[in-house]
Amino acid sequence: MVRVSRIHPGSIAEEIGLQPGTELLTINGRDLNDFLDWEFLGADEELVIDARLPNGDPVIFEIERTEGAPMGVELEPPSVRRCANRCEFCFVEGLPEGLRRNLYIRDDDYRLSFAYGNFATLSNLRERDVARILEYRLSPLYVSVHATNWDARRRLLNNPRVPDILAQLHTLVAGGIQFHAQMVVVPGLNDGDVLEESLTDLWGFGDACLSAAIVPVGLTQFSHLYTGRTMDAATASVLVDTAERWGERAMRERGTAWVFGSDELYILAKRPLPAPAHYGEFAQIENGVGAVTRLIQTVHEGAATLPRLDGKRIGVVTGTSLGGTYMPALLDRLRAATGAQFELLIAENSLFGPTTTVAGLLPGADIRRVLQGRVDLDIALIPAESINEDGLFLDDAPLASVRADLPMPVFPSYDFLDVLQDVGDGARSLAAAVDAP
Repeated sequence: MVRVSRIHPGSIAEEIGLQPGTELLTINGRDLNDFLDWEFLGADEELVIDARLPNGDPVIFEIERTEGAPMGVELEPPSVRRCANRCEFCFVEGLPEGLRRNLYIRDDDYRLSFAYGNFATLSNLRERDVARILEYRLSPLYVSVHATNWDARRRLLNNPRVPDILAQLHTLVAGGIQFHAQMVVVPGLNDGDVLEESLTDLWGFGDACLSAAIVPVGLTQFSHLYTGRTMDAATASVLVDTAERWGERAMRERGTAWVFGSDELYILAKRPLPAPAHYGEFAQIENGVGAVTRLIQTVHEGAATLPRLDGKRIGVVTGTSLGGTYMPALLDRLRAATGAQFELLIAENSLFGPTTTVAGLLPGADIRRVLQGRVDLDIALIPAESINEDGLFLDDAPLASVRADLPMPVFPSYDFLDVLQDVGDGARSLAAAVDAP
């Protein structure tokens, strides 16, 4: 059963009398268990839906619709499949107490992997899950492989019952499923020969393995389970060499780099980031692969479209990973294009500790700290990735509250252009812009 949360006005669902709170039980005789069933089973033009209205009355809806016409139904969020592993490097295990409850949910859900690009280990798949993936052709999936060597993977996931990932992937690939892979590398556990074995195995899947990312283990001051070595510059540099060696082979033989080191890996190794062409379609940008390169590309391509902002003083808040490397050159480009004065404000993460350097994990408290009392700034730009869809930072501070405490208008920004194009030359007043999400 799935439950309706919202009906779009003027939709088929409104026309037939569906209401929020209605329970959808079956569609064309098949049980509805979650949003996947609704999306895939509900794709037919002729539908018979067995439902239960909010007052408990049973009802059957018979629907004929033109091909592709949306039903106009939004469902309540599904319960999330929890992770049964206890990875030492798990982000959740590195969280302090007192944050939002949903941050402590360790999801490992193949449905979210397909729908949203979340990485899943596939370690909790049952036979009926595999059958469902194959029937609905849930492709591509995003798989946390970490290591194809079974013994190494058991140690990494801290789960002696974890299934053989190679056998799982062979089954899925035989059914036409493609996947993106990631390896979070823990020095001494899945680097070196284990990493080479993993890349060799993944390469053997041919076009079914669309990409493979090498990501350094990320720790916070609260990572209480971790017993391995930390990632240092020398180890990161070796991993970059591995990624680039495999990437050169892949370019020769398949016309794509295929193996990608994450941005954080390059930053740790103090190595220059690859050019945009290296990343192709930026398939793993949400995994921190090519995000900085894409930002640099966006700014350089779009700076000429920005209005003049002569005399404005703009503060830019970022984390320590970008502060001393790529950000100064970007701000010089923006300064030349707009005439504004940009000041880089580097915030050390007080919530997770100094080893957490990415801007997207900055809490609201750190935004307040670096901007408080700065009456000399006309506006401030903060990383939009640090705020969720409800307007909350990781420390549960509302964006509205942070804005109210600071002396200048504060704008969440993904790429600078998204804000600067709006606030220049009177496109809209700063006062009105402050109310924008």
